[in-house]
Amino acid sequence: MFQSDIKVRVVKYPDRKNYMMRYEDPVTGQQVARSTRTFKRREAERAASVWEKELREGKYRSPSRITWEHFRERCEEEKLSALSPHTFDATTCAFNYVEEIINPKMLASVTSAALSRLQADLRKAGIKETSIATHLRHLRAALSWAVSMGMIPEVPDIVMPRRAKGMALMRGRPIKAREFKKLLAAARSVRPRDWRYWQYYLKGLWLSGLRLEESTVFGWDDMAPISVDLTGRRPRFRIYAEAEKGQRDRLLPMTPDFARFLLKTPKAERSGKVFRLIGLSTGIPITPKRISRIVSAMGKKAGIVVNEAEEKYGSAHDLRRSFGTRWASRVKPATLQLLMRHKSIETTLRYYISLDADELADQLWEEFGES
Repeated sequence: MFQSDIKVRVVKYPDRKNYMMRYEDPVTGQQVARSTRTFKRREAERAASVWEKELREGKYRSPSRITWEHFRERCEEEKLSALSPHTFDATTCAFNYVEEIINPKMLASVTSAALSRLQADLRKAGIKETSIATHLRHLRAALSWAVSMGMIPEVPDIVMPRRAKGMALMRGRPIKAREFKKLLAAARSVRPRDWRYWQYYLKGLWLSGLRLEESTVFGWDDMAPISVDLTGRRPRFRIYAEAEKGQRDRLLPMTPDFARFLLKTPKAERSGKVFRLIGLSTGIPITPKRISRIVSAMGKKAGIVVNEAEEKYGSAHDLRRSFGTRWASRVKPATLQLLMRHKSIETTLRYYISLDADELADQLWEEFGES
């Protein structure tokens, strides 16, 4: 029996006030029934006709019987395990908020109304709008996967927070050259026993534009998730799909200043990770989260405030912003998109918007031919 052969019939059970309607499932052969919600025969037949049409056109979707627990377990094992650790952590964080605020027993309970309440409660708890938007994006991606797996018929509508008028495009800002010198000096105070390694690391972030997590796996060996490739005419990045947000293998150009920085390393020392940040007491590599906190502590020590409203100090990501802004004044947007490895050109264009008046004035005077 095919979908077009479905026939819904009206029946009356002795123990029911209202008429029922039922049909035989073409796949399982089982009888499927539901109430017409009326005790009048003519109205019941009209309801049956509407349901039959929905079934034949594939518009009707039965409520999901998938539990939230089952969905989360499968999503983490089948979808998130193949993504980056950052995406895994960010999505599970969003799941935790759903359980804390909505506490759904069934996946179908995660409705548009429930997600709207989630937003409201997160806002009351003092969570930033940008963070709320991030949580919702990860939830939407997870629920889209659930649709593809047949767990729910569709993704609930999610109204994303709108950026307030006048809100900055970036939560931080690019660090200027004079501030970077202060940051290098602060490394001596924050890490007095291994400051040279940290200064080398800061210079690497400043010149490369690498994301923090990328920098922790950046190596000299071909099998590193992100590595130095010296087989071409110029040094390049060799990036495997699992190591970056773009999720594809790529060979990408490296800026000349960063290439020269790397090539100062003696050939005999070109093995293992490029940046070797080891815990002084443990002797094992420091985690990305710990690295992030240490760099932010250096930014605070140097007095580099990048967001006064949030009392945010210079961070590893602000060094990436600095890279983008410096090269925005030298190359075209399409080239900068490659250097920054942005998926969307819209993200890249923010670096052109953030160029300050002094930088633009310098370019105009240079083009005009006067110093």
